[in-house]
Amino acid sequence: MREIPVNFNPWLKPWLAPQPNNVAGKGVIEKPGETENFVWQTRKAEPTQYENDFGDALEQAFEAGAAELDEVVAGLNRIGFRTPEGAAWDETRLAAELRRLAE
Repeated sequence: MREIPVNFNPWLKPWLAPQPNNVAGKGVIEKPGETENFVWQTRKAEPTQYENDFGDALEQAFEAGAAELDEVVAGLNRIGFRTPEGAAWDETRLAAELRRLAE
């Protein structure tokens, strides 16, 4: 298997809602063995520095025991990681940021 020197999949297809199909290998899932598996196959672009820092901050919050949204918010604020606008996090802002980054 040859390596591709990118950190994202430039050929990522837009997500389609699954449609029932009783024939194996048909529909929205590629046939096994016929599609090259890219390391970063679900990314549209390489992560920004902010996205990497946000991921690191989330890891710290989870490692400290956060399991609910309000606990994650408290963890991010406790370690001093701020929103892109420089404000403290609240549940509404964190939910919006997670939705934005998931697109």
